[in-house]
Amino acid sequence: MEDKPVATDKLSTSRDWEPLIVAFFCNWCTYTAADLAGVSRMGYDPNVRVIRVMCSGRVDPQFVLDAFAHGADGVLIGGCHPGDCHYVEGNYKAMRRYLLLKRLLRELGIEEGRLRLEWIAASEGEKVSKTINEMVEQVRALGPLRLTRKFKEWDAELAALEAEAQSEEVAAHA
Repeated sequence: MEDKPVATDKLSTSRDWEPLIVAFFCNWCTYTAADLAGVSRMGYDPNVRVIRVMCSGRVDPQFVLDAFAHGADGVLIGGCHPGDCHYVEGNYKAMRRYLLLKRLLRELGIEEGRLRLEWIAASEGEKVSKTINEMVEQVRALGPLRLTRKFKEWDAELAALEAEAQSEEVAAHA
């Protein structure tokens, strides 16, 4: 079965479009801070879907790409401050992956502001609230990702390259 994106252009062109942000939060720090923000009644935008991971270093780049492919307009990764990781170097691993993802997304034509990495301690409920709200506003300003259109463009480009390669192969054997 082929895995296709669920985002549609109908959703993306709606006048009442709201950005969807997927957030991968470290269990020990950022997720706990989000919990603190909630119980302290610090408001943050409901456009964020939080996924708890044991460590920000466990956020595989494929998770981020899948989030975008399945309709996310932005991805937020939250982890412990450097030096405070429960797994010693997990947040450094997250930072390296984040830098790699920024380069990859740039190559794919996806704006840099759609991906964010933030260090948030368990006691920083206000910071997690502020970060989420800022990210939603930033992505709202960028507009819908419209990745399904990009997929169509890439598919057409790939088909043209395949046709060119086949014609070159036929010419070589003639």
